[in-house]
Amino acid sequence: MKKLIVNYASREKRYALMINNQVEKIVIDRPEHQSLVGNIYYGTVTKVLPGMNAVFVDIGEEKNAYLHRDLLAKYVLSNEDNQVKEAKSITKFVHQGERIIVQVNKDATGTKGPRVTGINEIQGNYLIYMPNGRYVAVSKKIVEEGKKTSLRRLGTRIKGEVEGIIFRTSSNNASEEEISEEFFQLRQQYEEMIRKADSLKKPDLLFQKETFVEILTETMERMTNGEVILDDLGLKQKLESHELVKKGNVKLTYFSQKENLFSSLRVEHEIEKALKRVVWLENGSYLIFDEAEALTIIDVNTGKFSGKIDLHDTVLKTNHLASIEIARQLRLRDIGGMVLIDFIDMKRDQDRVSILETMEKELKRDEKRTKVFGFTPLGILQLTRKKTRVTLSEALQVRCPECAGTGRIDSVETVAFRLERELFEHRHSEFEAVLVETTKEVKEAFEGPNQIYQNHFEQATHLKVFFSITPKNIPYYHLKQFGDESAISSKRNGFY
Repeated sequence: MKKLIVNYASREKRYALMINNQVEKIVIDRPEHQSLVGNIYYGTVTKVLPGMNAVFVDIGEEKNAYLHRDLLAKYVLSNEDNQVKEAKSITKFVHQGERIIVQVNKDATGTKGPRVTGINEIQGNYLIYMPNGRYVAVSKKIVEEGKKTSLRRLGTRIKGEVEGIIFRTSSNNASEEEISEEFFQLRQQYEEMIRKADSLKKPDLLFQKETFVEILTETMERMTNGEVILDDLGLKQKLESHELVKKGNVKLTYFSQKENLFSSLRVEHEIEKALKRVVWLENGSYLIFDEAEALTIIDVNTGKFSGKIDLHDTVLKTNHLASIEIARQLRLRDIGGMVLIDFIDMKRDQDRVSILETMEKELKRDEKRTKVFGFTPLGILQLTRKKTRVTLSEALQVRCPECAGTGRIDSVETVAFRLERELFEHRHSEFEAVLVETTKEVKEAFEGPNQIYQNHFEQATHLKVFFSITPKNIPYYHLKQFGDESAISSKRNGFY
């Protein structure tokens, strides 16, 4: 049983897809993190990088966008042989200051700006229109060869030479008249964008995709049947016109209770778990997720699970459970890019093949494109997952200002030794004493047992050290004041 839980009543829009009461997907849309994917811009090429065969494009957003040569409309539409085209530098196809129309296909992440393409797509109910696509394709979910052939013929007949069409699954049940009418509407929509671009003097947005409701609707269509539970009557009325709802395949339920919808159905709990570094498996083993900007590393550990037969049985069962949960966590956390999985070492080749098959089977349930490359000689499984949006952790969390995102801070001893070195620079100065603001733990590390280290330091430097204790969660110190011993010691109230 599939359920779509939609929390739409507040500024932060969220939905979760549950299959058999287990959360499989979470989408969160905030005003400050709203996805740009699908937006079409009129931009200006600001920098050409021949060495990377790419350009940076000012699209009017905070960061310039990155566009590779192979996604330039001029490159794709060139009639030259592929070998001739590939040998040419990007400077043969675009120049600095040139105005181009581009579409975002990947959001900005970390320090990187968004990625864009010159092969723009406008999505309709039955097809996707590409002004510069130059080919006709049919959804893989349409399996009847006769229907595929008739759609390709229709596409070739109605499109222009440089245009492209991708027929969506929904076109399987649509008439040629309905499809043709939508095609000409989408073409007209793009022509209006071009007219708008011609009137612009600087980079600007030409088309904005209504991401949340559109992604929500797409998820509904993949459900084919089930229930949508939501907390907003306006959204309920909007979804009531959907074909699946009219046919009765999908039931809409309005949640009117005072308690938050996500909390009531324990989705909030799943979000909290998806933000944790450690994920426990049902047999007592666990996974450790370490997310970096370019890749994610997942470590599999047996934990409390010791098995009932032998070591081989324990390892294989743990790795099997881990592969299923890892595939789910990739969807849940929306992790993209390179993924390296350190399974527990398997001695037999057939065991690695078994885990590989399980992993590939589970990844087939993923809406995002994935590719498994197999095990390295060191036993690390390599795979990639397409990244279009920020991950769940990027959407909900910020880097720790204390550790700068490393997850580690200086130890008490490190800070105490640093304090000692800094104070040692003031040995034999005109000052007799110093007042140090610090934490209780740093003070104790500086003093040593029975203040043996502090006494030795004061004898060596002729500098008396007084402390002011401040309650902080991290090791810290601040040199507040240097001066005469009597002046510093007169402020002993609260000092040590």
